[in-house]
Amino acid sequence: MDDYQRGYEMFRKMVGDDRIDALVARFGAVCPDFRTEVFSVVGGRMWARGGIDLKTRSLCSICTLAAQGRTNALKLNFEMAMNNGASIEEIFEALFVVAAYAGYPAMWDALVKFEEVLAERAAR
Repeated sequence: MDDYQRGYEMFRKMVGDDRIDALVARFGAVCPDFRTEVFSVVGGRMWARGGIDLKTRSLCSICTLAAQGRTNALKLNFEMAMNNGASIEEIFEALFVVAAYAGYPAMWDALVKFEEVLAERAAR
C-alpha cells in the first residue's frame, strides 16, 4: 500500500466512512496537490507511525495546533480526537497545557473551536 492509500485509510478510520468523501473534497477543493500531500505525508506517514496510540497522537496534535492558532486543522483534529477515544475532559486537560506554555488566549481560541465541534456533534 502506498503512502496516499495508507493515509486515506487512516483518515477514513478517524473521520468515519460517512465523512471521508467530504474530507477528500475539502482538501482538494482549491489545490488537488494539497490533498495528495496531506493524505500521503500527514495521514500515510505521520498518523500511521507506531510508538503511540491514535488518542495520544490526537492530543499532541491538538496542543500543537492550538498553540499555533491553526483553527481549521484544530477543528478537524478535535473531531478525530474524539473518534480516536479522547474524552472531553482529556481534551480540556490537553488545552490547559497549551494555556501554560502558549498562553490562555490560545486556549480560549481553541475552546471556541471545540465548542463549535461539540455543537455540531450534538446536532447530528
